[in-house]
Amino acid sequence: MLRHVFLESIGYELPPYVVTSDSIVDHLEPTSRRLGIDAGLVMAATGVEERRFWAPGTTIVEVATTAAKKAIDSSGLDPNDIGALVNTSVCKDYLEPSVASMVHGELGLPEGCLNLDIGNACLGFLNGIALVADMIELGRIKAGVVVDAESSRGVVEATMDRLLRPDVNSEKFRLNFPTLTLGSGAVAVVLTHRDLGQKHRLVGHVSLADTVHRNLCLGSPQEMLVHAQELLKAGLMLARKTWGLGQKFMGWDSSNIDFIVGHQVGSKHFTRLFDLFGLDQSRTFVTYPSLGNVGPASIPLTLAIAIERGLIRKGYRLALMGIGSGLNCLMMEIEW
Repeated sequence: MLRHVFLESIGYELPPYVVTSDSIVDHLEPTSRRLGIDAGLVMAATGVEERRFWAPGTTIVEVATTAAKKAIDSSGLDPNDIGALVNTSVCKDYLEPSVASMVHGELGLPEGCLNLDIGNACLGFLNGIALVADMIELGRIKAGVVVDAESSRGVVEATMDRLLRPDVNSEKFRLNFPTLTLGSGAVAVVLTHRDLGQKHRLVGHVSLADTVHRNLCLGSPQEMLVHAQELLKAGLMLARKTWGLGQKFMGWDSSNIDFIVGHQVGSKHFTRLFDLFGLDQSRTFVTYPSLGNVGPASIPLTLAIAIERGLIRKGYRLALMGIGSGLNCLMMEIEW
């Protein structure tokens, strides 16, 4: 449990180009016809109608810096008080140096500000929040920034072209198809010690791993292979166990959580998850129909947009529920 950590602000940036699922399905028509697969029906089942791409030439560092600056400016914090900047992006411009070091330099943060990348697939941002929150709670730093930027253009376009090859069979089509739901975006949060700000308190976080299923989603810059049904089943089992820890350590049940922000995989994932926990889907907000799956940025982006729309009220018990390939699951409570 945390006593001294607060979420002070959030900032984000969305790409300008909208790519519809219909356009992707049309592109795949030759392969769909040859294999006898209704790609439109498969895409519709995900609930993803659109995703966004950055303009060609846009860098991860550029948009991560934009989101981080928005969050810092919104917090009103003196940048010299920032003791850590953690980047959780799956996408990178370079293997080295770290994205965090580049963003640190672009923002002109102090030399004593720790900066590093951490990666844990789609769970990375919540891991970043947990890491920075624990540093604040222990008194190591006064404030920290967690930032993430994702760009799906490269892998989505490469997958679209690869699925037109004559050697693609039904199995290859099935393994590659989830990649086409990926989206893009950038987001950052500022966390502070209560001495610097007391907007929204982080109550605590719980996590579990199930790395027996580490090979169900394997991604590279140009290809991601997903055993979707097996991943859904294993993910739900892990989420149920992690929810049990939330019940044990934070007193959660299906009636006392006012609002839930979950990882934005798609409609089937959300329906099964909420049914499993006996939760009412009126207590959540989804962005996957218009943004797709933006990886680690999905949860904080959804949170930011929900805040803008006035969906989260003062006094709410807010649960953030994340899961990432590997498998790893982390859930967190914020007192709004």
